[in-house]
Amino acid sequence: MSLAGAVNHVARRVPAWTIYVAGTTPPVWLLWAGASGGLGADPVKAIERTLGLWALKLIVAGLCITPLRRFAGVNLVKYRRAVGLLAFSYVVLHFLAWLVLDMGMLWAQALGDIVKRPYVTVGMVALVLLIPLAATSNDWSLRALGTARWRWLHRLVYPAALLGAIHFVWLVKAWPLEPFVYLGIVIVLLALRAVSPGVLRAGNEKGANPPPPLASS
Repeated sequence: MSLAGAVNHVARRVPAWTIYVAGTTPPVWLLWAGASGGLGADPVKAIERTLGLWALKLIVAGLCITPLRRFAGVNLVKYRRAVGLLAFSYVVLHFLAWLVLDMGMLWAQALGDIVKRPYVTVGMVALVLLIPLAATSNDWSLRALGTARWRWLHRLVYPAALLGAIHFVWLVKAWPLEPFVYLGIVIVLLALRAVSPGVLRAGNEKGANPPPPLASS
């Protein structure tokens, strides 16, 4: 059995709800670390960064699902909704940590930061773009909007992901590698959306048997 076949075999047996259960682990760890003094000298920043980083990781994971199916034959589509909703949940938690713990619920100061600080501005735009996606991540919305309009709406995840990565780059001090790695990954994943699966398969036509056609997304 190929690696893709093995992954698909396991995925068929692991229900999507396990993603939600696993997604509770980082907040639980943050609560425990905060209560035990394990978040360092600036626990507020540690909470904000951890929640924001998990939000970006989950957004990237969601963007990986279609390329994995197109180019590797790995079918994890059943988990996409759970991953997307978890990503949105972490974005909201990241925002609330900033608003409550950092801004102290001072709305005027928070609005001032949103207007004056570019990294806060792009982060807020990313959050706003994700709201309609989370609100329509259900079967009722899919039926009400129709498949074509629903898919068009959910393309908002692309600019949201790019803005989220830019938010991370602008947020950090100096020039560490990690934010640029995430930005690069997001750019590559977005570029893959424009590549037809046949482009990659064309290079394999000479030689061994070509891979079987994959279902379109």
